[in-house]
Parts: sequence; structure tokens; C-alpha cells
Amino acid sequence: MLLADHEHCIKLRALCYQFPVVSGDQYDDNWLVIGGEVTTPEGSWSFTDPCLLTDEARQISTWLRAVGGATLADTQSGLYFLEPVLSFSHAGSGFVRVHLSHEAAPPWRGGDERLDEYVIEINATTAGLRQAADEWDRCLAPFPSR
Repeated sequence: MLLADHEHCIKLRALCYQFPVVSGDQYDDNWLVIGGEVTTPEGSWSFTDPCLLTDEARQISTWLRAVGGATLADTQSGLYFLEPVLSFSHAGSGFVRVHLSHEAAPPWRGGDERLDEYVIEINATTAGLRQAADEWDRCLAPFPSR
């Protein structure tokens, strides 16, 4: 999935289940390792972390479509997950914020500063959000809830 404007770019993809063998634990069986590549005016970096459950990951495309279709209620303005590594919020007027912390934080942030969210604000078009949602759905297809 690609979210980008003239200054910022973030590519996200589901790489694999954290634990390839099903154990019967609803959490351990469904953690997805997410890979990300980020470019901002401050620098570029990548990250890999098991930070989304399969059900959480599926919420992203629905949320992107809602933002792109201007059907987002105030209570849905943000999308947050069990692990605080990655989250999204809607800034209005076509702006989407991607919040990165912990393992997804920029490498120049050290120590406790990595715990604070690094926010990327992307000026996204409706078509771009729909395309990102479609790409994300395709990326998740090999990873059903187990």
C-alpha cells in the first residue's frame, strides 16, 4: 500500500505471520509482520515489526475508503491498534496522518523519544486513498485470520 504526496511517502505491506505454525492462541496465530518504507523531508528509513493483528490490518482499507469517501464520523477519525507502533488519523480536507512510534520511529530518534509518535501528514486524493485501500486488500489476501 502506498500513501504519498509531493513531500512524503509511506509504503506498507504485510510480510508474513509472526508465528508460521498455528498454536490455537487467537493472538499469537494472528500477528502479522508489517514492513514499511518511509520517506520524509527529514530522511528515509524502513522498519519491520509484528505490529498488527489480522483483524486490525483489515480495518485499514475500510478506514481509508471512509476517509476518501467523506463518510467518516467524528468517532472514527482515528484508527488505533493494540500495538502502538502504527496508527492513522484524519486531519480533514484530504489530509491523512500516519503515526509511527517504537520500532517504526525514525532511526535518528533514540531512547524514550522513539516512544513518541512521529507524525507524517499526507495530502491524499480520494482516488489515491481508494487505490491504497485496494492495494492493502490485495496484500492481506494471503493472510486470513487463523
